[in-house]
Amino acid sequence: MLTIFKTFFWLGWISFGGPAAHIGYFRQTFVEKLNWLTDEEYGQIVALSQFLPGPGSSQVGFALGYKKGGLTGAIAAFVGFTSPSVLLMLALAVLSSQFMSNDLFQSIIHGLKLLAVVVVADATFGMYKNFCKNKLTTTLFMLTAVVLLLAPGVLPQILVLIFAALVGAFYLQGAETNTPSKETKLSIAPLILFVVLLLGMPMLNGLFSGVNIFNQFYQAGSLVFGGGHVVLPLLQNGIGDQLTQDTFLTGYAAAQAVPGPMFTLATYLGYSLLPASPIVGALVATIAVFLPGFLLLLAALKNWQAIASIPKVSGALTGVNAAVVGLLLTALYQPIFSSSVLSSTDFVLVIVGAWLLKGLKLPIVGLVGFFVVAGALTL
Repeated sequence: MLTIFKTFFWLGWISFGGPAAHIGYFRQTFVEKLNWLTDEEYGQIVALSQFLPGPGSSQVGFALGYKKGGLTGAIAAFVGFTSPSVLLMLALAVLSSQFMSNDLFQSIIHGLKLLAVVVVADATFGMYKNFCKNKLTTTLFMLTAVVLLLAPGVLPQILVLIFAALVGAFYLQGAETNTPSKETKLSIAPLILFVVLLLGMPMLNGLFSGVNIFNQFYQAGSLVFGGGHVVLPLLQNGIGDQLTQDTFLTGYAAAQAVPGPMFTLATYLGYSLLPASPIVGALVATIAVFLPGFLLLLAALKNWQAIASIPKVSGALTGVNAAVVGLLLTALYQPIFSSSVLSSTDFVLVIVGAWLLKGLKLPIVGLVGFFVVAGALTL
């Protein structure tokens, strides 16, 4: 458990760049370096996270911890990966104006965004080699990238993944490797808890502020398809009358500036929602916004390997994996590349970073150091 926590805790401090970058960091760490699982198993976890509401990259981390150490390992992974971002968001909630307007801070963040370009590009290329091995999978990859670049949004993403799954189910079927387990009792418990909290918590509104905060953030976390950026409008609709627009936008900017999951925007907003006990408000909001996605993941994950061995399901996953590579390529361009590479100097740093990673095999800590210094020097 300590190893799981320490590994994810370190990743939590360096995972800049959003969900696509996190998937790249996770793949480099757990597939290539530590060999906790194969690329195929990792692809299945990523594919599952794309179909469920909630924080996609955090769900992948939660599933990796679960695979290594059961539920305790999953919690250790979540706490490890999320706590750096939570701590930084708490600090920014207290000192936001001083940090966010500091030129050196902004320059270092820019350097780390360039690191995200390198990591996501490496993950996209690596997953392309593994999941796009024939004409049909490369076509699904291409179609996904084209559709999502021309029509970005949550609905096109869901539709293109469903299309890839249907194509894969009929034309990319694999041989059945296991007899699927019929045991589903353990999978039902988290699903029941998810529904009880979703329907039951609104009935308790008004008892005290903590319940209200939990309910509002749990409802938002239950409806988020498409990553952390989608949570902002959902939260604005739910609690917009309780906070100023400036607080929302400052929290959103802070969430993009720190490493880790975008969902820790809830930490910043929860801090502001409960002035009498701001730390309590921050923690309640953070747990509530992550919880529904994890409960749904647990409901599907327990029998996921057995289900994935069914030929049609295996084919569907093959199709979705190819589409996910297209999704990563889309994210590499927008928002990662387009918001990070703003000059020829930035592009030079990306090229040098790619050479350090692939040519010299520089460890991730060395890359972090390089881009921190590069960001500071380009102030």
